[in-house]
Amino acid sequence: MLTVPRVDATVKDASAAAVLAVAATAAAVLWPGVRELDAPGALLLVAAHVPLAVIRRRPASGLAALVVLVLPYHLAQYQHHALVPAEVVALFAYAVLGRRVRVVLGVAASLLAVCVVGMAMRAGGGSLREQIAVIEAVVSVVIAVQVRRVHRARLATITERAERAERTREEEARRRVAEERLRIARDLHDLLAHSITLIGVQAGAAAHLVRGDRPLDRDELADALASIASTCRDARTELRGTLQVLRGTDVGAPSTLPGPHGIGDLVRAARGGGVDVDLRDGDVGTLPPETGVAAYRIVQEALTNVVKHAAAKRATVSLERDGAGLVVRVADDGRGPSGAPPEGFGILGMIERARSVGGTLDAGPGESGGFVVTAVLPLADAAAPHRA
Repeated sequence: MLTVPRVDATVKDASAAAVLAVAATAAAVLWPGVRELDAPGALLLVAAHVPLAVIRRRPASGLAALVVLVLPYHLAQYQHHALVPAEVVALFAYAVLGRRVRVVLGVAASLLAVCVVGMAMRAGGGSLREQIAVIEAVVSVVIAVQVRRVHRARLATITERAERAERTREEEARRRVAEERLRIARDLHDLLAHSITLIGVQAGAAAHLVRGDRPLDRDELADALASIASTCRDARTELRGTLQVLRGTDVGAPSTLPGPHGIGDLVRAARGGGVDVDLRDGDVGTLPPETGVAAYRIVQEALTNVVKHAAAKRATVSLERDGAGLVVRVADDGRGPSGAPPEGFGILGMIERARSVGGTLDAGPGESGGFVVTAVLPLADAAAPHRA
């Protein structure tokens, strides 16, 4: 297969400049202006075309060199039209490829204006009108190129903004999906871990009654099984409410959202798991729904850890206002959640719960032993409790 070698762009530009120089020289010889073309004029005319060979790679330098060469040519009153093609090409190339186009083109226009004034002073009104027409043609070409350049820049800006907005929307969608997945995982973990832990403890107690050496107490066994059934019903009800919220079929309905009013049930369930829990909820007033849910879930997970990991005998749950915040504290006298590392899903979930409403949570060993979970949740929009 025959391969045609590619011609370098500089060679193309030099060839085009040479063709223009020959054409300009022929025009100046055949149609002389005020002054016939002589050797110095021919040298200036040909030299003015040399910068066109590098105008693509060095538009600013090429335009500056061309202006320096064409000014003496025009002021000497040689054939003016012969250089118009070279001037248009240089201005066009700089308008497309150059930098600081407005400043440079303004300077070039000023020099051309000086050139016109000088020619008018030497050649009279007819030449002045002729040169003004030539410069108008050149300026019109430059203005057209500038309009095209501004239009392309505007289109590029609009396209870039549209692409950036599309990327932002996609990133926002991915972020929301990730947050929703995290929220669903957190809700299911809080609900199922608590219920399964209590059912396991209660089932173990029932099995111990059946397998024990002492005579079977039917009432005690019935109470243990009733506790299991009650925990299952509560878990089913809460799971239904959680799924309704996730599906959007009952969003915002107060009856479906857990809150401080349900903490008493959590305490009773933990007592059924063998831990003596003391509840100190006081009068915290009306809480924002999201803050109430966060407080409920934090207490739920903390009591789940107490029943499941702490091997505690006693625990204390307290809720109280502290300025513009709600302080939720769960403390026990056990060994802490040694069955799971501090970075486990339970404590991490509680931290995320607190942060989701703009609060903070600390979890660690208590001063006198045991384990303490303390959350501070903001109550900027909550109604204060009524004081008689």
